[in-house]
Amino acid sequence: MYFDLNYVIEQVGKEKGIPKETIIEALEEAILSASKKKYGSHLDLEAHYNEELGEIEVFQFKTVVQEVHEPDVEVAEEEAKKHDPGCMVGDAIGIKLDTSSLGRIAAQTAKQIIIQKVRNAESDVIYNEFKGKKGEIITGVIQRVEKNHYIVNLGKTEALMPFKEAIPSETFRQRERVKGLILDVEKGQKGCMILMSRTHPGFLIKLFELEVPEIQEGIIKVMGAAREPGERAKISVYSEDPDIDPIGACVGVKGSRVQSIVQELRGEKIDIIPYNRDIAKFVCNTLAPARVSKVYINEEEHSMEIIVNDDQLSLAIGKKGQNVRLASKLTSWKIDISSESEVEKTSRKIIDELMENLKVSEILARILHDEYLRDPKDIARLTPEEMNKITSISVEDCRRIIDEARAIIAEKARQAAENKEVEEGREDMTASTASTPEATEGGNEGQFGEERRESEAEAEETGVSPGE
Repeated sequence: MYFDLNYVIEQVGKEKGIPKETIIEALEEAILSASKKKYGSHLDLEAHYNEELGEIEVFQFKTVVQEVHEPDVEVAEEEAKKHDPGCMVGDAIGIKLDTSSLGRIAAQTAKQIIIQKVRNAESDVIYNEFKGKKGEIITGVIQRVEKNHYIVNLGKTEALMPFKEAIPSETFRQRERVKGLILDVEKGQKGCMILMSRTHPGFLIKLFELEVPEIQEGIIKVMGAAREPGERAKISVYSEDPDIDPIGACVGVKGSRVQSIVQELRGEKIDIIPYNRDIAKFVCNTLAPARVSKVYINEEEHSMEIIVNDDQLSLAIGKKGQNVRLASKLTSWKIDISSESEVEKTSRKIIDELMENLKVSEILARILHDEYLRDPKDIARLTPEEMNKITSISVEDCRRIIDEARAIIAEKARQAAENKEVEEGREDMTASTASTPEATEGGNEGQFGEERRESEAEAEETGVSPGE
């Protein structure tokens, strides 16, 4: 046992990557638990690993006394001196127990504790190794296909890839190699769980990092990515060096770099977008190949109104709205696209209303429209000084327009209150009429009276009374 146990500890440590101390601690705990099952849990027992002897020693601690009253916790002085000649009354000494006679149940308990401890330690090692790799690409082999996910063998451990995290057009079989992004690493009761994804935008970014050396070196930066897996994706790139063409570097010679990524993503079309610090220009870039005519920015709502020529509308929106949807995801701005004819029709109506309600010129009404001051509520919230900065008209005129807007709001509120009172009055009258007893009885009398007259008429014709 001397060499065997030491050898086992070293081998398990190397194979599982578990520290030697952790294995020894598991063994000590297991033997201590088994000993308490055999000798009693009320005893003061301790287990220690003796590396020289290559065994786990169990000691029962007792107090040295002259006269023993409780044998489980006390030992006579004469008996104690056999184990420790230098002991004195009142000392606590450890008496070594014979662990070779531990029962089958106790040994089985020890085995379960050791297995569980080693498993937990192995799980900790795997978790510590992979938690720092979150967001990185990893390659594994499909081990098995279950009801709604794949189990991927990563060598030391397994990863789980749900079907929804796989590209819709792809399926995998057992023993097939698969590449994916480590989406999350969780530590649970059953051990460490690694979640893989092939649909996350980060997977696209990491694939470009692998294929484009300039991205790895930091010469080109990936600013963001948006995907509709298996169909289309957009990725924005940027370089501080004006001599570097970020799009050309990502495309590669004859498209070699981007084509390898497209193949990995099962034919997913990729638009490489030049990033621009000017958000309006950046949004226009993301909508390519459509050409943008005008951009209206609403900072408060974090939205943009994009105006395009009528012949560019379908191109800007894309198939089933895909182009504008990806552009919105990539820029994190809400994007509304309209054609010039639609905008002119809508704008004309709003401008006419502003001219009529606020009694302003068409030029001023158009300025208010372009500054998203299209509703009296928006105008009423401004101060004359704020409106002066926007429109450049006099403060007095601004004050008059704001007063007009507030008057319109007050009139609408008054009309709404009157309409509500009229509606409530109608509901009260309807409820009162329905609940009047005379009305109910009269209605019933009219109905039953008519039925009775019909019965009497039939009786006169047939000669039979209604009762019969």
